[in-house]
Amino acid sequence: MRILIAEDDLASARYLEGLMARYGECLVTSDGEQTVTAFQAAIDEGRPFQLVFLDIMMPHKTGQEALQEIRALEQKLGIKSNQETKVVMTTALGDVRSVMGAYKEGATAYVTKPIVPERMFETLRNLGISV
Repeated sequence: MRILIAEDDLASARYLEGLMARYGECLVTSDGEQTVTAFQAAIDEGRPFQLVFLDIMMPHKTGQEALQEIRALEQKLGIKSNQETKVVMTTALGDVRSVMGAYKEGATAYVTKPIVPERMFETLRNLGISV
């Protein structure tokens, strides 16, 4: 499995990468623009990501803006909604509006920070991802 971790906080990115590295190849990006570019490049290479962790608050492009572009790209390529990449929003925000906005844009799930491994793995299993 290929995993894209979009997180502007280096410690959080490394922590999540450490949790997920045993389950697949991880790539870390630190802003929304890099995330969209990496997602597009993976598709162009014929090696798309199966899972994306996407921080809501990032520089240059928010997680929600990046998610909109990711879903638009999938739609342009004719990828059906049941075959879309699983996108798990990560947030330290207690703002329900931000989380609900992410769902409206096509997020598959979300986890709150600080990330508790047991809860995160349960969320992934609920999405049908073997962890």
